[in-house]
Amino acid sequence: MEITNIAADNSALRSAVKIVALANLAFFGVEFAVALSIGSVSLFADSVDFLEDASVNVLILMALGWSVRSRARVGMVLAAILLIPAIATIWTAWQKFTVPIAPEPFALSLTGLGALAINLSCAMLLVRFRHQGGSLTKAAFLSARNDAIANIAIVGAGLVTAFWWTSAWPDLIVGLGIAIMNADAAREIWTAAREEHRAAA
Repeated sequence: MEITNIAADNSALRSAVKIVALANLAFFGVEFAVALSIGSVSLFADSVDFLEDASVNVLILMALGWSVRSRARVGMVLAAILLIPAIATIWTAWQKFTVPIAPEPFALSLTGLGALAINLSCAMLLVRFRHQGGSLTKAAFLSARNDAIANIAIVGAGLVTAFWWTSAWPDLIVGLGIAIMNADAAREIWTAAREEHRAAA
């Protein structure tokens, strides 16, 4: 009976991760296009994060049947992958400093709302599995949760730009905040993966 329940849980986790991977890949294209068209650092950061999340979930699908030690190693790789959006955002922000033009605020907020809907849906799908599969599922859940928080900040940046402060700074501040949050998530996942690797050894 217990084996049947474990198999059912693993099957449900695989289905959830597949849906999350496809949703992230689809919205990456949408958000990246909007980011380029309006010159938004925060949307660029978030779009790269969507692509990274899709990659993370594909890696999770591949590694679910592996041993704890192998999954821990993949967890360390995922921690490194999570740093990519942070580095890309810092580079984009540096370029934006030279031409500090405010992005179109309503497109910024509307795209942020769409991203929020996707990420909240993904977080709800993954929340029941966040303690199953060790650092791998923790990586997926943390990514979806952090992205939802980032999307709220993006919507806020658009509203601030539209009604109070017509400047590139709200977008830049949120973009850099997303970079810091991704770096912290990478640290958490690296720590969890190292503990799993030690326990397996």
